[in-house]
Amino acid sequence: MKVLLVDDHALFAKSLSIALNDFSEIEQFSSTKAIRNLAWQIMVELPDILLIDINLGKLTEEDGLMISQRLLERFPKQKIVILSGYDVPVYRKEAKRIGAKGFISKEIEPNELLNILLDINQGGTYFQREEVTIEDLTENEKRVLELVAKGVRRKEIAEQLYISERTVSNHLQHIFEKLQVGSTVEAVTKAMRMGYITMKAN
Repeated sequence: MKVLLVDDHALFAKSLSIALNDFSEIEQFSSTKAIRNLAWQIMVELPDILLIDINLGKLTEEDGLMISQRLLERFPKQKIVILSGYDVPVYRKEAKRIGAKGFISKEIEPNELLNILLDINQGGTYFQREEVTIEDLTENEKRVLELVAKGVRRKEIAEQLYISERTVSNHLQHIFEKLQVGSTVEAVTKAMRMGYITMKAN
């Protein structure tokens, strides 16, 4: 099995290379940071599985999910597996939606990773099941929650989104119900854990 990794962390790529090359099932393992040449590299190396991180740092303005979706439009038969240090439901759901074959946490043990990749190479998929199914937030609800997380008051949220304060309150109530929480603090905390809100460094 030939595996190609797309990741911005050289140390992680090297560590994964050492770990996977211990297994006889891995015919070839290679890694790249060259996003612009990725399509060409796929055509040349013909990897059985393309592993790609979601957060690619300064390599590109796109995230791994966006790149994967674009690659699958060009190479629909390519098996793509998302690797991420952010194991959150929203990312897993998006990975599945775009046609990736799996979503794997970077915390996984090498032997378990190998078994998953072997199964995917044989036609399987890998997406951990959620213990609780939570209804998706709408785009307006996400925006309200992002502003709440930044400490913006309801009146200012209403002004920014050109809606009434009552509508803001309605959105928050729907958010509480969907996330199964009872306060804005709980909502923000759970939304961050689920991936609805991404914390960015200033």
